[in-house]
Amino acid sequence: MSKDFSATRLDVRAFAQAAGHLHGQAPLSDFKRLAADALAITGEQPLVRWEAEGELVEQKGGSGHVWLHLSAEVDLPLTCQRCLTEADIPLYVDRSFRFVPDEPTAELEDDDSDEDVLALSSEFNLLELIEDELLMEVPVVPRHEVCPVPVKLEVSDDAFEQANEQKENPFAVLQSLNVGKSAD
Repeated sequence: MSKDFSATRLDVRAFAQAAGHLHGQAPLSDFKRLAADALAITGEQPLVRWEAEGELVEQKGGSGHVWLHLSAEVDLPLTCQRCLTEADIPLYVDRSFRFVPDEPTAELEDDDSDEDVLALSSEFNLLELIEDELLMEVPVVPRHEVCPVPVKLEVSDDAFEQANEQKENPFAVLQSLNVGKSAD
């Protein structure tokens, strides 16, 4: 029997018990918080591609551990902080989450656990989790691996310095005016 699962209202336990698999893609604009970090997009929207698999790991004397394996990717248009041009920064997430019965248990176990622990829900929004995980991958200082334009790495600007040298000193001008008055 095949069961259809919804990415916006996912019954995580049923998804894991069925060893469910979901995948999809959506335009960046569907992920409002992530799109807010991006440059204004003209033309075709970058696509967020994602995939999720449920797994129930059997446990002696228990109902088993519910796992969700998630991967997602997008090329996010940001401003390169080195050359100040647009840079499509690839974001990639590949994580697994273990689900526990409730929020207090998730908080308690998350501190002591190496894996990410979340609370079970029968209406879990997988797309919000995808957006959260991609947001955590946005670099603090985005930049190209190799900038497409030459990057000026000088502290001073020779043209600016030369322009300053060519300007006449305003105090010298005052001094010359003062010299003319003393002759009277």
